[in-house]
Amino acid sequence: MAYNELIKDVSRIRDYLREFFVYGFKSREQVGTKSTRSYDNEKRRIESWLSDYMSFRQDANQKTVFLILDSRHIAHNPFYTAWKAASFTKNDINLHFILLDILADKNPRSLTELIESIDNDYMAFFDCPDEIDVSTLRKKLKEYTEIGLINRIQEGKQHLYLLPDNEIPLDLWKDAVTFFSEGNPLGVIGSFILDKYKEPPLPIFSFKHQYFLFALDDGILLDLLSSIHDKKQVELETATDHRRRHRKIIAVPLKIYISTQGGRQYVAAYVSSKKRIQFIRIDAINKVKPLDTCCEFAFYQDMLKDDMPHVWGVSPAFHEPSHIEMTLNIDPKDAHIINRLKREKRSGNISQISETEWKFSADVYDPGEMIPWLRTFIGRICSLKCTDRRTQQLFWEDFDTLNKMYGGNENAL
Repeated sequence: MAYNELIKDVSRIRDYLREFFVYGFKSREQVGTKSTRSYDNEKRRIESWLSDYMSFRQDANQKTVFLILDSRHIAHNPFYTAWKAASFTKNDINLHFILLDILADKNPRSLTELIESIDNDYMAFFDCPDEIDVSTLRKKLKEYTEIGLINRIQEGKQHLYLLPDNEIPLDLWKDAVTFFSEGNPLGVIGSFILDKYKEPPLPIFSFKHQYFLFALDDGILLDLLSSIHDKKQVELETATDHRRRHRKIIAVPLKIYISTQGGRQYVAAYVSSKKRIQFIRIDAINKVKPLDTCCEFAFYQDMLKDDMPHVWGVSPAFHEPSHIEMTLNIDPKDAHIINRLKREKRSGNISQISETEWKFSADVYDPGEMIPWLRTFIGRICSLKCTDRRTQQLFWEDFDTLNKMYGGNENAL
């Protein structure tokens, strides 16, 4: 296959970019591709977009590829380029601009009038034009009306088509769009809007934590949000075993959750085969196929609402919640610790026991997910109890390991 910078399907690029950016330092033989030619073509395609961020390391027998990105020095997410490299046919691009040119005068036209104008005012000037038939034009008009690029109105028994009246003063929205493109899900939409400016906006925003790679999931995210809006059941094609095998899941997407710590995105969905709500990583979803409208959508959303007070991370309700209690010693002058406790707790209650003692308690499905957060209070913890003995044991084993590692007297920790 000859190398081509444009792509038909972003899913292959998602896989390769993960190999280079997330896993990194892999040789051509380690990437698990079907052929070396496919690897070379995809690598060159990515290199044409991201040459400023691609690096190589030569070992004794092989060369490994990886990407380096530092958000402190990058104004715009470079991974948006993948969404702007969609391939197209000659007819597609011709018809796109011909339609917009015909309708630029804001006068509505019927399907018949459009096909006549295309034939007489455009195709007639080509020596060997590619014929655009009524069926092709009808499909293109249907596609554009669905995405809002063209409006369709009813006049008598026929449909008329015209461009929407959307004269928006983009200059007034430049700062807002700049922030949206880098700080919000579906930021690729903001990136497309920024391309419309004659002069690129100044990089006035910088982000302490910016998760570039999740821009590649925007297509899946949009499909999921559309299905949630339409209350539809979907068929999800997900990847397993390092993305080499795939499985299909029938589910009802209910809500999108995004980790504030790592930026990873999840969809909370009712999975029919499991008969319960599960959290599915969006970066593990390859395709979303909308199915029929789900009549029980509101019921499943109520299920999710009932579950969420007991969900700390992304573990669903496999069993009854476990109760956990933590008592902290906090000096009155350390009010910032109390504020942090209130700010960071995702569920549960906080109460003051004495002048220097505070208690945090919660009922969660998987208390093991809380351990990294609980560890941040070591040195202030007076007691920790949990009805899930495994979690309690793991925490105190880590505590003993820490004590042995750093030593000190009995009050050191």
